[in-house]
Amino acid sequence: MFAVINPATGEKIKDLQEDTVESVGEKFRSLKAAQLGWAALPLQERLQCLSRFYDLLETEKDELARTLTSEMGKPVSQSYNELKGARNRIRFFLENSERWLSEEWITTEGGTREKITYEPLGVIANISAWNYPYLVGVNVFVPALIGGNTVCYKPSEYASLTGLKIASMLYRSGVPENCFQAVIGGRETGEQLLDLPFDGFYFTGSYKTGKHIAERVAARMVPCQFELGGKDPLYVMDDVVDIDQVAAAALEGVVYNNGQSCCAVERIYVHEDVYDTFLESFVEQCNHMVIGDPMDSATDIGPLSRKEQMAVLNDQVHDAREKGAIQHTGVEPLDLRGYYMRPVVLSNVDHSMKVMKDESFGPVIGIQKVRDDEEAARLMMDTEYGLTAAVYSDDYDRAEKLMKTMHTGTVYWNCCDRVSAGLPWSGRKNSGFGSTLSYTGIRAFVQPKAWHLRG
Repeated sequence: MFAVINPATGEKIKDLQEDTVESVGEKFRSLKAAQLGWAALPLQERLQCLSRFYDLLETEKDELARTLTSEMGKPVSQSYNELKGARNRIRFFLENSERWLSEEWITTEGGTREKITYEPLGVIANISAWNYPYLVGVNVFVPALIGGNTVCYKPSEYASLTGLKIASMLYRSGVPENCFQAVIGGRETGEQLLDLPFDGFYFTGSYKTGKHIAERVAARMVPCQFELGGKDPLYVMDDVVDIDQVAAAALEGVVYNNGQSCCAVERIYVHEDVYDTFLESFVEQCNHMVIGDPMDSATDIGPLSRKEQMAVLNDQVHDAREKGAIQHTGVEPLDLRGYYMRPVVLSNVDHSMKVMKDESFGPVIGIQKVRDDEEAARLMMDTEYGLTAAVYSDDYDRAEKLMKTMHTGTVYWNCCDRVSAGLPWSGRKNSGFGSTLSYTGIRAFVQPKAWHLRG
């Protein structure tokens, strides 16, 4: 048994039974036995099941949003946004999967006809994350099921109630229980999955855990995808006219979901000619953020999801201040139960400080002054991560020149912390490899087969 804790209060919501070695093995075997039958169904039947799941996310959104907020801590308004975003992604898969999974006839040579078909991998392990359980979940299990795979889904222990609701809704939508199995538990349960002969491993989480999974399963030569962390930079050029608007967008990129996002803005660089104006606006707007009960629709920032992360963030702030950084916000403690932390804005920062190099995953941001675009680009790429990079400028050509130098899976011009179902979501370096979303995410769960036909 393990306890599900409400991070806003520190109180127990519920005890859940963890899966055992025996139950995990039994679930895997049931998925294996059912996979060929699920794959044999016409694609339209599988799509109909996921279409009903899409509908349930809307009709039951109130209960789902409250459950997510209670166990994870994000403001309930953001839980509603997450459900809306998940439906948008499912709709993309429903509308585009047939096109990208259909057989393709290739130009023939001589008397040989050629085609490509796409076959399911088999049984996949979907080891998911707690920060956006619906979004990162549907990125994987929806196209996997549509493609004819069966799925062993392990939600994070910090989003287990949401994971169980996902499983229940899929069953009610017509997905057989032996085609989608939720495995509940923490690290030990995750380790048990790595001992089983899955046909693919799809993980969302930290670089450290992703590296461990990759090392454990490498010898099996099965497809793996890893959506890992980031230290995502944002650069403000000196040609920006509306500094307040840019500061507001950057602030939202920092504190949305309390900064607990792989693509949150984690470093800001500002051209020296607009630095002071930007910093003043950013700090002023940050001081007006409402921190409190995540069930209150007026709340901007709720608690952190994990108590342990508070020590990581406080260490980054302490390290920066010891090395000369100036703290503008977040000095006064909060008189609230739960895992609350005021957003911290730091200036006079540099790359000797942890806050500018290590992933924060929380509402702490360093804002560094730069001389020119060349210095900004060099600092933006001074990282082990490669998920996203954002540039704010009123001159697209100038911004494009810098964006082309970014070794990241995604670049943004005049926006940040954004994901689109029609575009691939991928990382480089320690941010992982592989791709979800777009047509590449549809084909991430199938194996192409080449056909050479004569006669």
